[in-house]
Amino acid sequence: MKKILVVYYSQSGQLTEIVQSVLAPLKKNENISVVFEEIRPQKHYPFPWSRHQFCDVFPEAFQETPCKLEPFGFNSEDEFDLIILAYTVWYLSPSIPVSAFLQSPEAQKVIRHRPVITLIGCRNMWLLAQEKVKRRIGAIGGEIKGNIVLMDRAMNLIGIVTIAAWMLTGKKDRFLRIFPRPGISDRDIQESGRFGNMILEALSGEKMDLDQQALNRHGAVTVIAAYIIFEQRIHKVFTIWSKFISQKGGPADPQRKIRVRLFFYYLLCAIILIAPLATLVSWIVKIFNRQKTKTAVAYFSQNQPKTRTE
Repeated sequence: MKKILVVYYSQSGQLTEIVQSVLAPLKKNENISVVFEEIRPQKHYPFPWSRHQFCDVFPEAFQETPCKLEPFGFNSEDEFDLIILAYTVWYLSPSIPVSAFLQSPEAQKVIRHRPVITLIGCRNMWLLAQEKVKRRIGAIGGEIKGNIVLMDRAMNLIGIVTIAAWMLTGKKDRFLRIFPRPGISDRDIQESGRFGNMILEALSGEKMDLDQQALNRHGAVTVIAAYIIFEQRIHKVFTIWSKFISQKGGPADPQRKIRVRLFFYYLLCAIILIAPLATLVSWIVKIFNRQKTKTAVAYFSQNQPKTRTE
């Protein structure tokens, strides 16, 4: 019998729905044992967020600073045939609880020398978060065999508005009754079971064999070229802001409250003024650097980490 460990953290519940849908075909198979491990932070992250809470987690999320976690339910000494790591993206990084898991002694034991599939549920920007996950998994001796990404299909600026409304109110409704519903569509979630069937087929042999290109032909990964440049530029700005806020203390420290508030106003300005211009510039750069863009899209569409020369 093949044994799979599924590790995930879902704040809003949407990622839990995705995990259950993707894993449905494997749960039904009598030759597969699926162990679900929901990561539990010792200090709960609320949903919906308050404005301050949403901005206050930024430095630690971006810098991959781990939080304290409740003890895991799985046995890290068990021999799993596959690890599935499902995560959401917080500020171009995996969520803080997932970062904490990847830095835990248990993750180092259970992932080492084992195949890993990453499963991402996000708005639209996941490229650099996945780079951080690749680095963490590679450093502890795991090997990413597949990546599956489910995204909000709304246009960038519309998605910013709808996701913000959802995160701050907890209501997954059409904002002002004119915007689309936020998040990943119910249809995309329901149809994600096709990836579970592909994973099941890959597990049927003696050694797991999963082809990322085959996954991509079924919609597992779609790299939007303009977001490559967009994310890289945002990453540089976030580096400056995260250091600026962290200089005044850790999470919820009153001394950094003013700087967190300034970051909120920066985000508002970026959404209203900078994002539209940056999106336009990214599209222009993509057009005039076709070969470089093509190479970057090919890289982010697979699972190999960058070499030092890249």
